Amino acid sequence: MKPKFTYKDSGVDVEMAENLTQLIEDQAKQTQDKNQLLGDFKLFASVYDLSSYQSPLLVTGCDGVGTKLELLLHYDLLEVAGKDLVAMNVNDVLTTGANPLLFQDYIAMGRVKKEVISRLISGMTDYLSSCACILSGGETAEMPDLVKEGFVELSGFCVGCVEKERRIDPKKIQEGDVLIAYPSVGFHSNGWSLVRRILKENPDLFTDDEMRDLLVPTPLYWKEVLAIRESGVFPQAMAHITGGGLPKNVGRLFSSGLGADLQVPAWKNSLVDRVLDFVDGDDCWTAFNMGVGWVVIVRPEDLEAVLGLGNGGFYLGEVSSEKGVRIQVSNLQINE
Repeated sequence: MKPKFTYKDSGVDVEMAENLTQLIEDQAKQTQDKNQLLGDFKLFASVYDLSSYQSPLLVTGCDGVGTKLELLLHYDLLEVAGKDLVAMNVNDVLTTGANPLLFQDYIAMGRVKKEVISRLISGMTDYLSSCACILSGGETAEMPDLVKEGFVELSGFCVGCVEKERRIDPKKIQEGDVLIAYPSVGFHSNGWSLVRRILKENPDLFTDDEMRDLLVPTPLYWKEVLAIRESGVFPQAMAHITGGGLPKNVGRLFSSGLGADLQVPAWKNSLVDRVLDFVDGDDCWTAFNMGVGWVVIVRPEDLEAVLGLGNGGFYLGEVSSEKGVRIQVSNLQINE
């Protein structure tokens, strides 16, 4: 007689998955304070009513946490991983002028652990509730023999919406427009493959407590975006400074041969400095944000109005007719 196997024998616990769905639904409720889904959270797909918009444009973004995730797991910073996941997606959607409306996650483990899932979701919902974005669903996958023990696969997807006439279109950028920067908080979620290589070669570079300080979550720039919106200023463009640093992320905004001359204050962060001591000078600017997490481009007459908004905004430079992004480090400092 042939042996009979159950799904649980193969490493997949369907009953636990059902229990997790209820746990996640309970945590997700806090993200439906200002906005609500149309229908039940437990259905096969999520529905959001766009009838309050006159000419809605949907905006989508998809991202992960990158190799920073390995360190976040090692140092038991699961909530930070959840926040990073949300920030990397929501910030991208914000650059269009859209409101983030819906967020979904994908979490895969060799064997699903309730506490791990709960803490990841807790970090997500903390950030999502702060920008009125709904955790509308997602996927929790148990993948024995494929995802190694102690590791988590993590990715996210965000849907936003903006009125057609309020969409931020970088094609409107003109020579003479000015760039305003908002500080980063550490390396955010980019450049960690390089950081991990440096740590591997220099294992005593940081204490465990210092590593936890280095692994702070990527901030949401929702408050800065909202403050600019409420001031009545309409930006020419906005950029989330991620992989590729300032040259690549600011440069992708320009068309028709435009470029920019940036005066970037020196980044002073004692933990970051220890890493940068091991990095090629040119690579610093393409691997890391170098102290700038968010850039807004506005007309010159709006400069003063925007400088005072948000957390520590400062003048970064000016759009020029010369193609390319040129960086000069100024005598000023970005202090964290």
